[in-house]
Amino acid sequence: MVGVDGPPMNGVAGVGAGGGMLGAQARAQYAALARLRWHMFINGLRVKKGALELGARTISFVFYAAGGVALGSGAGAAAYFLTAFGGWRFLPLLLWAVFFVWQMIPIMLASFQDQFDLGILLRFPLRFGSYFLLYVVFGLLDVSTILGGLCCAGIFVGITLAQPGLFLWTALELGVFAAFNILLVRAIFAWIDRWLAQRKTREILGAVFMVLILSLQLLNPALHRQKHQVVANPLGSANTEEQNRLRAQEFQRTKALFKDRYGPWLERVNAVQQWLPPGLAARSLRQAHSQEPGSRSGSLESLGVLGLFVFAAGGVLGARLRSEYRGESLGVAPSVRRAAEVRAREVKSRAGKSVGGRLLDGSGPIAAVIEKEVRTLLRTLPLIYAIGAPLILVLVFSGVFIRSGSQGNAFPLALPLCMVYAQLGFTRLFYNSLGAEGAGIQLYFLSPTPMRTVLLAKNLFHSALFGLTLLVAGILTALRLGQPDPMVVLATIAWILFALPSNLAAGNVFSLTMAYRVNPGRITRQGGSQANALGAVLVQVLVLGVGAGVFGLCWYLDKMWMAVPIFLVFAGVAVYVWMRGLGNADQLANKRKDSLMATLMKAG
Repeated sequence: MVGVDGPPMNGVAGVGAGGGMLGAQARAQYAALARLRWHMFINGLRVKKGALELGARTISFVFYAAGGVALGSGAGAAAYFLTAFGGWRFLPLLLWAVFFVWQMIPIMLASFQDQFDLGILLRFPLRFGSYFLLYVVFGLLDVSTILGGLCCAGIFVGITLAQPGLFLWTALELGVFAAFNILLVRAIFAWIDRWLAQRKTREILGAVFMVLILSLQLLNPALHRQKHQVVANPLGSANTEEQNRLRAQEFQRTKALFKDRYGPWLERVNAVQQWLPPGLAARSLRQAHSQEPGSRSGSLESLGVLGLFVFAAGGVLGARLRSEYRGESLGVAPSVRRAAEVRAREVKSRAGKSVGGRLLDGSGPIAAVIEKEVRTLLRTLPLIYAIGAPLILVLVFSGVFIRSGSQGNAFPLALPLCMVYAQLGFTRLFYNSLGAEGAGIQLYFLSPTPMRTVLLAKNLFHSALFGLTLLVAGILTALRLGQPDPMVVLATIAWILFALPSNLAAGNVFSLTMAYRVNPGRITRQGGSQANALGAVLVQVLVLGVGAGVFGLCWYLDKMWMAVPIFLVFAGVAVYVWMRGLGNADQLANKRKDSLMATLMKAG
């Protein structure tokens, strides 16, 4: 591979240079890759889409940077007060919070991040050490690393301001802690991609995920009951001082009961967490601050154990990357034996004069496209994840509105709020409906079927799946919160009739103008489009803003019935816009044909 305006990236002359991942050959490859990415960026700005992508990336960066600065400032303030006022025993809680933020944010954003797949570099004579280093370095651009790094920077500033003598020790501890988190999050997603590349392991992992999520719901009744035990007021007296005294006694009794019941368990948990990375980092800092004899050696011991965790995370990541480096490429394609069995059944089916394999009975293009969509969805992991995760998490989200008080009344608008959360999973499906086509996109332009028919079939299938998902989410919400007000149910249905065609209309335009290829077998390493994601978010905010305004106004006026006709009027306008968009789909598709095929047919 030849770098732009530079020496060959694989550099035959550099083979003898050696030097490992920082040798002359490796440095030449890094420079060539950097020049290649830079020129790709510059050349991308020559087209309108590239400029739009740059604007979307800039806005996204500002948004994430603002969130990171806010988190970092909060973490820094907490670290300052903990260290300045002797609250060292609570420092592990702060580091555990940073750890969970670092590891959980990629799970929430994995299907929407724009990442560069380094697997294409394995086609060239790249050393394993260089491949490992590039994989880690590109991970520094992830949102989780940026937010986690800003949190660590805030903690460093807070501790340094409170205890200037711990400047170097704090920098060392937080640097090792950050290195562990970077390697761990990369290792987790590397192995998740490995497990999800095959159907059997994907089903096992999906079942484990479902069990873990559903098991969390068992905590809600206990927490809800405990909540009411704590806040219950046994007094009916109007004497404020007497009420305060009895409340204090009730609090002390509850505190003593909690300590007796959960104290030993919490002590064991604390003993274990001290030997895990967040606890080790906090303990090392506490020992470094302590003036007791042997505290410095104990601090070095904690730092050494934390370093072992870093090497362990790097080893787990290296084991996965080593398999990829040696040529392992797993997929959903059946094995030779499985393929032979499938062919034998097809031959037997034809011999019996049976027309097998059709999921839908119909010979028109709409039925054919819908059947293809069903089969594609079942094999496209990112789309299944995007739809399923919000639906499952509706159970957790609805826990905010669990019945409280003696009357047992839930928040009146809990149902539409849960519906909003459930429908967010369809953003990627609506706004990139052609993303999973891959090389098959060219068949649409070769066939006599108009693109408006193809998009109509996709919209019908997505609408049916959308309705089924919201029905399940509504049932789950009703089981959690009780039967909602019938008028709220009607208003929610009317809002859905407005939101669905609005998203379909905007999604068809985005799918034709800002499509991006979806890798069917990976959660990560998706070459997404920031412009598509930002535009989808803006449309969603507009639709949700209209819904929130109407619901809020009608709730304030105590006339929820008014929301139904208002939303139905908006729905009529949205359907008209959607149909007009379908009518112009062929013209827009022909105009964007070359760009669509170039984007969706590219390798990687």
